[in-house]
Amino acid sequence: MKLHELSSAPGARKERKRVGRGTSSGTGKTSGRGHKGQNARSGGGVRPGFEGGQNPLYRRLPKRGFVNPTRKEYAIVNIEELNSFAADTEVTPQFLIENGIVKDAKSGIKILGNGEINVKLTVKANKFSQSAVEKIEAAGGKTEVI
Repeated sequence: MKLHELSSAPGARKERKRVGRGTSSGTGKTSGRGHKGQNARSGGGVRPGFEGGQNPLYRRLPKRGFVNPTRKEYAIVNIEELNSFAADTEVTPQFLIENGIVKDAKSGIKILGNGEINVKLTVKANKFSQSAVEKIEAAGGKTEVI
């Protein structure tokens, strides 16, 4: 078998239905929408979750708990991920983003103490766990809260 001999399984690829292309096409004139009514109109139809005016499910169910509107979510980095850097490197949030360790900084970066570190680094972040601070300083590095 060669690359040019490959083909899709039968029925895997389907032509799209072209509506409104003449009466003999089967979906001409009203284009499969039927006659009149809300769904026959352009822009017609109802929003998701609409139940025809009946009290909808999202209003019938009781609301529980509390959602903190000012909640901060931190991007998490474990110290074992910092081993890839050379000794005496200054690790900042911008540096972590540039090196692809963090994709989105969110509300800040928190360094956690999962794993071992054996490189002397200066780490600057928004938050540190206690174990991360101990391990970084044991390796001869420094921590600095931004």
